Amino acid sequence: MGPKKTAAAAEAGERKKEKVTLEMKKEIIRKHDGGMRVTDLAREYGRNPSTIGTILKMREKILATDAAKGVTRILKNRPAVLEEVEKLLLIWLEEKQRAGDTVTEAVICEKAKALHADLIREQPGTSGEPEVFKASRGWFDRFKARSGIHSVVRHGEAASSDVPAAEDFALEFLEAVKTEGYVPQQVFNCDETGLFWKRMPKRTFLTQEEAKLPGHKPMKDRLTLLFCANASGDLKIKPLLVYHSENPRAFKKHKVDKERLSVMWRSNSKAWVTRVLFVDWVNLAFGPAVKQYLLDNDLPLKALLLMDNAPAHPKGLEVDLLEEFSFINIMFLPPNTMPLLQPMDQQVIANFKKLYTKELFRRCFEVTDCTTITLREFWKDHFDIVTCLKMITTAWNGISQRNLNCAWRSLWPDCVAPSDSDAPESTVVQDIVALGRTMGLEVTEEDVCELVEEHDHELTTQELVELQAEVAQEQASLEEEEATEERPSSKELRDICQKWKEVQALQSSTTLTSTWHMTKRTLLIRRSCCLSGSC
Repeated sequence: MGPKKTAAAAEAGERKKEKVTLEMKKEIIRKHDGGMRVTDLAREYGRNPSTIGTILKMREKILATDAAKGVTRILKNRPAVLEEVEKLLLIWLEEKQRAGDTVTEAVICEKAKALHADLIREQPGTSGEPEVFKASRGWFDRFKARSGIHSVVRHGEAASSDVPAAEDFALEFLEAVKTEGYVPQQVFNCDETGLFWKRMPKRTFLTQEEAKLPGHKPMKDRLTLLFCANASGDLKIKPLLVYHSENPRAFKKHKVDKERLSVMWRSNSKAWVTRVLFVDWVNLAFGPAVKQYLLDNDLPLKALLLMDNAPAHPKGLEVDLLEEFSFINIMFLPPNTMPLLQPMDQQVIANFKKLYTKELFRRCFEVTDCTTITLREFWKDHFDIVTCLKMITTAWNGISQRNLNCAWRSLWPDCVAPSDSDAPESTVVQDIVALGRTMGLEVTEEDVCELVEEHDHELTTQELVELQAEVAQEQASLEEEEATEERPSSKELRDICQKWKEVQALQSSTTLTSTWHMTKRTLLIRRSCCLSGSC
């Protein structure tokens, strides 16, 4: 009896540690609305039935509250703008973490103040001295407790490129290559990047006009790409593309078969690469391509994948690999070394974006030069995600083997093939400027370089608001689908009741028939016995 009590107490202690978040309360309410009993809910969540009852009594207030993810308490008289600040701040933090950036308490507090100022400024009827939000140490501590960001926050100065760590890792990497006997064809690097696929340089009239359109949402034009290639530069893996929509309208219009695209198409509301999507890509695109390449080139069946420590790249990824890809080993770059060592960051992704921009300008030029469609009409009515996918394919194909191989110079200089000279980087930019001016667009080389860098700039307050709205909309849709699935319609309930009555009637009829047959059989046996003189 004693050990059982101890185990129960330990289990209760573990449950007690977990706070009931606002999301969990909403989940409890949804399940109760779907027909789940209070006692079953109490058992599932490890709470007293009275606690579940209190949550259900506060149903209207809880459902009406829209708080930052992870919040456990609903505070009275808390300004709505502060709730919005924290929601946007959490999305911003996810973005920073996804990019592998280090953030500190001071950086977070400064961002919170900037978000608050932007939101106050956008409120209708705001005049006079704006409300001041101090983002004090007390607020930060409460924000940490409410949202659980401890793993993201680091104290001290904001981190920059860690040169000593990069030097140490370079030695470690070269030792691993030597020990395992890897050749450049067997070593791969992958990295993600954001792309605003429908964005022109700021000073062009298209950008200025589009920004003034009602309902214009730049985040709708944002996607994430994951690129990968080997150190010899002769094998590019099918890129992973994550968009905010699984089935855009343009797909139906152009009858697109997603399985035949030149990218692996996936989606979620934030258009981010997640752990699940990354593992899918490794098993469905990377693994098969690498295995076939090694077999075709009579190379030993072993490979090394080098990548940064972003949240989508899980430690222990080898466990998630299919058995046939167990020959793949994983190596992670240390934090704050990506700008120095990450091969894809050494002008590969930047050159892709320049080539994409060049292809965008070329398409615009062809349309305006060879058809009666104006540039405005093309931009508004004919430039869709399907056109974008063709341009992504052209740009990625335009990345040369030389470019991919030279990207390893900082980390693995001996693998870089000798060459008399590299092609000048400015050629592509000059081509873009020339095409732009041919179409009457005001664009300079500085504008093009600024556009390329903009794709990876941190999101503005407006873009964070749009992203938050997308997430909230997707969550509402999921909840609606769950509610629809959990609650049968009145007609379905009537049909179920009718079927149950029919089953009962059939069972009753079957029982009576069976009893009659047994009785009749017994009487016949007894009659037979009597006639034979044995009764």
